[in-house]
Amino acid sequence: MRLSRGRRRVTGLMVEVRTEVEPAWMFRMPVGGTADGLSRRRGRVRERLLHLDGQAAVVRVAQTGPERVLFGAQAPDEATAHRAIARMRFALGVDDDLRAFHERFRDDPLIGASVRARPWVRVTRRPEPFEALAWAITEQLIEFVRAAEIQRRIVRRWGRRCPRTGLRDAPDAPTLSRVGPAELQACDLGAGRALALIRCAREVASGRVDLHDPDHEHGWARLRRIPGVGAWTIEVLALTGQGRYDQLPAGDLNYLKLVGRLRSGGDPYARATEEDVRALFAPYGEWAALAAAHLSRRSPAPAGSRWSPRGPLPAAA
Repeated sequence: MRLSRGRRRVTGLMVEVRTEVEPAWMFRMPVGGTADGLSRRRGRVRERLLHLDGQAAVVRVAQTGPERVLFGAQAPDEATAHRAIARMRFALGVDDDLRAFHERFRDDPLIGASVRARPWVRVTRRPEPFEALAWAITEQLIEFVRAAEIQRRIVRRWGRRCPRTGLRDAPDAPTLSRVGPAELQACDLGAGRALALIRCAREVASGRVDLHDPDHEHGWARLRRIPGVGAWTIEVLALTGQGRYDQLPAGDLNYLKLVGRLRSGGDPYARATEEDVRALFAPYGEWAALAAAHLSRRSPAPAGSRWSPRGPLPAAA
């Protein structure tokens, strides 16, 4: 990633930092905001409130051209502004160099068409890993629309709000570690998931689990000992909170349906097993989750596909 321009300006008690960057690979800004209300889009500008070590920062992002993305952050100090920009760069994946993935899989029989047609596809992440973990727990075994409503209730009840912009940030681990299970259940979160969320928050707040530690597996192992935290939750954390394309949430209902349709030759009611999903994407190795993102964007039965109903899983090219 080449830095095109950087600028710093002091406005009142706030420091404003602007940085225009060239993405490491073809990039398109995601459309719209997020269902939880944390990120909003106004025109071409995406806005998000973040907190880093207790300091608030408002980050705005706009794509100014095919190879330019402008990041701006307002914060009490320059260091916080730069850190907030770094977290949004991570969330949007502008620093991800996907050249190796595209060179390897552009002619793949399953995802090659999507790779060639949509080279900018990425997996949108959360700017903070604890947010990804907390939201993964709220999304366990329920419809996305209902999970998003639970998340909005949690944000309204315990999130942090910027009085100047009206933007809200998700509650951090110390805040949720002090919440009672009944209070989370009042937000429509199930009893088991409420306890799991609180226990995860306590592990993170105490420092026993450092979600920013590059040794991700150590933290995952500790979190897996919490009842209600399974493989799917950890894989969502890894993918959307820690940038691990090799971690595919194979138990996701969307993938079970997608692979089921492929295995059955198009039956919309067919369901695959988690093992089927893992077997299908195993050949993509460290790019499994990105391959899944591409597969979900193409038709389930392309002309000339070598997939045969109820036949063996295809290997990647």
